[in-house]
Amino acid sequence: MPDPGTEDGPPKRNPVEQRGLYFEEFDLAALYQHRPGRTVTEADNVLFTTMTMNTQALHLDAAWSATQPFGERLVNSMFTLSTMVGSSVAQLTQGTIVANLGFSAVTFPHPLHHGDTLYSETIVTDKRRSRSRPGQGVITLEHTGRNQDGVVVGTAVRTVLVWCREAAA
Repeated sequence: MPDPGTEDGPPKRNPVEQRGLYFEEFDLAALYQHRPGRTVTEADNVLFTTMTMNTQALHLDAAWSATQPFGERLVNSMFTLSTMVGSSVAQLTQGTIVANLGFSAVTFPHPLHHGDTLYSETIVTDKRRSRSRPGQGVITLEHTGRNQDGVVVGTAVRTVLVWCREAAA
């Protein structure tokens, strides 16, 4: 039964802030699965493509795309990458990241189509304390995006700088 509080007001609650992980909390043995997935719509693809000034007909022109090897428009691969990384933020880096340091080994082995659902997961492949920035650590993350059938549609290695717990206090 909930605490009814006192005559002075509602009960005192302990705050719980949603955040990412501090350096010490990143686990090299974990598979971080980011849920929920994201079903990609035609509107998502067209809006992202036009917002980023990418005029590639493969994302915008249904008639032309129908004559190409996949026979239809494909989701912009930068949308795929952005969504893979974005889906990890709440679980891994929200409020604990200092900076993205870079991306490498970005691949798109299978296209993402309108109506596909993108599920992302991340493993930590390396972590070390920063040599030049006390109280911060460098984490190497490997993101993988899969469609609803488990087919890999994107991968990326991302290096981030995050706070250590004691420095964040």
